[in-house]
Amino acid sequence: MFNYGVSGYRPEWTTGLSAIMTAQRSRLAGLAGRRLARMLVVWDLDEDEWFTDSIVLLDFAGEQIEIVHRKLHDLSITWNTVDPAQPMDWAGQGFRLAWRDNAFPDLASLEGQALTAVELLDYVGDDIANGMVAPSFVFPGGRITVYNALDANGIEFDPPDPRYTRHAIEKTNEP
Repeated sequence: MFNYGVSGYRPEWTTGLSAIMTAQRSRLAGLAGRRLARMLVVWDLDEDEWFTDSIVLLDFAGEQIEIVHRKLHDLSITWNTVDPAQPMDWAGQGFRLAWRDNAFPDLASLEGQALTAVELLDYVGDDIANGMVAPSFVFPGGRITVYNALDANGIEFDPPDPRYTRHAIEKTNEP
């Protein structure tokens, strides 16, 4: 299993809104009220740009969610398994990669804010991305959406495109 350059990382692939909701609802709902401490992305040091093929980390005051997309519809969400202090090795390919925070200017205003809601955005456009699911984190001053950018990650800070159906994550009484 490919570890995205992170020793010990094991993605947990899920496809489709129903499967992702079943697997992640409780943990995602538990983030509500937590403050965003930071968001980390993998940075290509040689190109001085975001390496979109790797994991996105959001740290909510000690609860770290790890998100990565692959292919057109696969989404992996894991929790507290990646140590960004450890060096990265992208399968010996010679990339010089490192974790970076403060990579996006729009992020600065969201850090420190309490998360008000989590939504799963289900893409219902009339193209090959139909059925892609993107987790979206809503704050009083904006949002962060990590979406599938056709076999890579994309990040948006704007309201969702109208081709997404929004599904709010709410706590259930299930164990």
